[in-house]
Amino acid sequence: MIAEALNTIKAEISDQVTLVAVSKTKPVEDIQTAYNAGQRIFGENKVQELTDKFDTLPKDIEWHFIGHLQSNKVKYIAPFVSMIHAVDSLKLLKEINKQAKKSDRTISCLLQFHIAEEDSKFGLNLEEAQLILSSNEFVELQNISVVGVMGMATFTDKEDQVREEFRTLENYFHVVKSHFFKYNEEFEHLSMGMSGDYKIALEEGSTMVRLGSSIFGVR
Repeated sequence: MIAEALNTIKAEISDQVTLVAVSKTKPVEDIQTAYNAGQRIFGENKVQELTDKFDTLPKDIEWHFIGHLQSNKVKYIAPFVSMIHAVDSLKLLKEINKQAKKSDRTISCLLQFHIAEEDSKFGLNLEEAQLILSSNEFVELQNISVVGVMGMATFTDKEDQVREEFRTLENYFHVVKSHFFKYNEEFEHLSMGMSGDYKIALEEGSTMVRLGSSIFGVR
């Protein structure tokens, strides 16, 4: 079932779109099945669960941390994590940089924007992001690489609303790119779209989707 789901999804999305298989709460056996089917990028949202799975599973897996990350937990994943998705403060960027430096690594990060109606979702507004990116403190961070933006749409059946929120994020991506990363080819990811809305996200320009239940089944 997992392999079939992966093949179906990969047939739907272009080679230019990165597929993050959201494996949170899923047993290592399921992740290994997806790995055997060719999937190499997996997303987790709990630090302890991620470190346990890293220890157990093949070492060529590219682990993405996709949840809200507390600064005091960064040190546990900094030695191996490939990308941290939901970065929403300068404080967190500085801590990721500090811990990455200890491991002699550069960690890729996505800035999280708040585009949904729900207050429960985290994220920056455009002004807050611009303040961070134009600060001297940010410029001095040598062990992080901001490679794009991410955001989550409102959980709703209203397709027009979801589409509009994704368009807002795409606009933020282009504003940030043109102002701060114009000549930086690494700034390329527009991460939006989950199992319930990824097809809309792809139509609106997403370059990275985070899919869990579409691959592993409903939790």
